[in-house]
Amino acid sequence: MIPSKSISHALSALALLTSVTLSVNAVAAPAAAPVEPRLSLAQAQQIVRAAQAKAEQEGWPGVISVADSSGLPILTLRMDHAAVPAGVELAPAKARTAALFRRPSADLENAVNGARPALATARGFVLLRGGLPIKMGEQIVGAIGVSADTPDHDEAIAAAGASALR
Repeated sequence: MIPSKSISHALSALALLTSVTLSVNAVAAPAAAPVEPRLSLAQAQQIVRAAQAKAEQEGWPGVISVADSSGLPILTLRMDHAAVPAGVELAPAKARTAALFRRPSADLENAVNGARPALATARGFVLLRGGLPIKMGEQIVGAIGVSADTPDHDEAIAAAGASALR
């Protein structure tokens, strides 16, 4: 027969071990971070297809680029007969600018041409029309940048792409 004092010590040790384990687990388990919506490759492809369809319908071939919310490119398409060879660099830069400023790149062009010429010193950004943020609900998840032939055409193509997720 096991002495009751030994059983009592064993039960006390087990209770203490259980208590310590539960306390450590409670401290070690981090709170779940909120999951922000992200733009997937499939969604970027959907956006580019919608923008390309608008460009083809109107006869405005160009370059279309989609970036994530941090301005990094997801997908860039150079259409046959793109009017502006520099569009390969401009479209991704417009998308990056719209993503990082969280506003249409036209707002920045307007600011430089108006009351805020100092904005032109923002190195590494393209302050030209044709970049639009892309939203899921109220969250900006990326941006589209377009370089076709005119600022109005760039914006129309970008708007067609940006509206593809709505």
